[in-house]
Amino acid sequence: MTDKPIRLLLADDHPIVRAGLRAVLETEPGITVVAEAATAEEAVTRAGRGDIDVVLMDLQFGKGMNGAQATAAITARPGAPRVLIVTTYDTDADTLPAIEAGATGYLLKDAPPEDLAAAVRTAATGRTTLAPAVADRLMSRLRDPRTALTRRETEVLTLVADGLSNQAIGSRLHLTEGTVKSHLARIYTKLGVESRTSAVATATQLGLIRR
Repeated sequence: MTDKPIRLLLADDHPIVRAGLRAVLETEPGITVVAEAATAEEAVTRAGRGDIDVVLMDLQFGKGMNGAQATAAITARPGAPRVLIVTTYDTDADTLPAIEAGATGYLLKDAPPEDLAAAVRTAATGRTTLAPAVADRLMSRLRDPRTALTRRETEVLTLVADGLSNQAIGSRLHLTEGTVKSHLARIYTKLGVESRTSAVATATQLGLIRR
């Protein structure tokens, strides 16, 4: 068993959140905060120096790269640190891209301090920690895949919720308008609805997209 501390990088665009995480984690034995990053791009650069074991990554930054994109960039490198998502968002639209990007764990910011410290230690060993709400939803997807929206369907419906037309959605996602309509038809079938408004309302209620 090594005595080396687990070296952390805190990546969040809110200084108060970073200060809070630092305050909680620096009291824990065997954990040290090495650096902070206020942007996702900064986190990617700092994580590449080779002296970080675990990155605590927010999902939403202001402009530029988001947390899932940063996670993918960090974990693509050989010998990369583990990435533990710490965010306020628990919808499928948030969790799935982050997990697919290579995040080792996913916690919500309202988690108790002891859970955060435990998740850091778990992530450092390469094992997974998931917030209960996220774990429950992933299990539901596995148990009943018929009602689970695909990543692309989630993207389409999120843009519908933002008020975009089929043409605008197609332009944003580089799809034809016909393909967007096909995705919407499958979404309606899965959710048991017949309109864009009902699809957005139902998906929001089920925690599939964030409003």
